[in-house]
Amino acid sequence: MVYKHLLGVAPPPTRPGSGVTPANALDDDQRRSRHLSTRKTAVETSTPLLPVNSARVIFDGFRTTPVLDHPEGLDLDPVDGSLWCGGEAGQLFRIDLAAKSIELIDQNPGGFILGLRFTADRQVIWLDAVRRQVRRLAVGTGRPVEVLVDGAVGDHQLVYPNALDITDDGVIYVSDSEGDGQTGGGAIYRLTPDGPPEVWCPGPFHFANGVAVSPDGNWLYVAESASRAVCRVAILPDGSAGGIERLWTLGYRVPDGLAFGPDGQLYTACYYPSVILRLESDGGVTTVYEDPIGHTLSNPTNLVFVGTDALVANLGRWHITSIDMRAALS
Repeated sequence: MVYKHLLGVAPPPTRPGSGVTPANALDDDQRRSRHLSTRKTAVETSTPLLPVNSARVIFDGFRTTPVLDHPEGLDLDPVDGSLWCGGEAGQLFRIDLAAKSIELIDQNPGGFILGLRFTADRQVIWLDAVRRQVRRLAVGTGRPVEVLVDGAVGDHQLVYPNALDITDDGVIYVSDSEGDGQTGGGAIYRLTPDGPPEVWCPGPFHFANGVAVSPDGNWLYVAESASRAVCRVAILPDGSAGGIERLWTLGYRVPDGLAFGPDGQLYTACYYPSVILRLESDGGVTTVYEDPIGHTLSNPTNLVFVGTDALVANLGRWHITSIDMRAALS
């Protein structure tokens, strides 16, 4: 999710924006940091690889009970294939895509659920940005919801826990969003199965948002929404963080979620405009899909691949989008 005052664009009425920040703006401290390298790239303005009709609404939660109110994070249950996502009132939803049904699993009063991912052993982990919590449910065990992080990691207060990714061996990386296009902030936290949560990379980041571990496990990619950029942080052999390397700047496009596709390529869902980009290894950027009216794809946040389809959460609507990516997968 992107804070409304960072965008300088015209999102839906519930999230008005103001002020434009240069896409490649960095503060003086960051320019001097020996831990930071920057490679300037420009987003290509090519015609999208996929036609508009490649996307469809796979689940419409506008008139369901309960209503799917503005999902942000999403992932699939590795056992039964159901789709799980959160809501803007602290809800945790389970969606049966075949039956077109939705179920409320949990609700955290006063919360707003953002990132959500499953572990390989069927634990669903999700983030509450308002309550500043990392929450966990071991699906199918009958055990209650657990709070893994509540407001702070050590003496470091959480600001806006936003997105997460999980490695095959259960290591969780969580982005904490802070900063704008000029001033950095926030952090990346790390939770391991056998140790306490820790500040893994203190940044600074320009509103760290979506995160994705590379298929080889050597890098954590981070979307920086305020500077419209994507960077990566090395995962060193001992598990610690290396330096921050900024690889792509996206012009007026605001990256939100990140995911690796079945082709091993990195994709980002841009909250504004409603577009899916592929981030090329040579520093280029390819437009994969764009909804020119922001309806079927509406302020997309996170995406997850199911075979050659990408399922996308839409913060601007009440539905889940499916995009047939076959013609775009490299």
